[in-house]
Amino acid sequence: MAGAGGDRWVGLATDFSEGSRGALRWAADNLLRAGDQLLLLHVIKEADYEQSEAILWESTGSPLIPLPEFSIPITAKKYGAKPDAETLDLLNTVAREKEVMVVVKVLWGDPREKLCQAINEMPLSCLVIGSRGLGKLKRVLLGSVSDYIVNNATCPVTVVKPHDG
Repeated sequence: MAGAGGDRWVGLATDFSEGSRGALRWAADNLLRAGDQLLLLHVIKEADYEQSEAILWESTGSPLIPLPEFSIPITAKKYGAKPDAETLDLLNTVAREKEVMVVVKVLWGDPREKLCQAINEMPLSCLVIGSRGLGKLKRVLLGSVSDYIVNNATCPVTVVKPHDG
């Protein structure tokens, strides 16, 4: 069960944006501890069936991919993911310095639904998600993944807002 000593699964939702890197930095500084498992959840809205293995894993998401394997460009491409070098470097540094195991799960579909599904299936001890910092009007018009997750997740959720620069 998640939460037992050494079995804590911390989720981190990412779209490989600066906001997601900020959430990763926050988790590394404030939450992660040695022995944790960090589950990086990446949701792709629309699967490209010709360029990835999405058709095989669309309903369940990809298998858990260890960070060293996901860091190989051909592996990420196989699942249709496009991680940036800065995020991969940060993840590898966090894994080494915090002594946490990092695994990646790629999901396809609506980010709100897929993230809640992943939370329930793992189950996660908590989830950290970045916020794009949308204003109230844009959030109403576009919807907010973080708002939805906060209100529907079955585990504690921390939303990391962007720093004003």
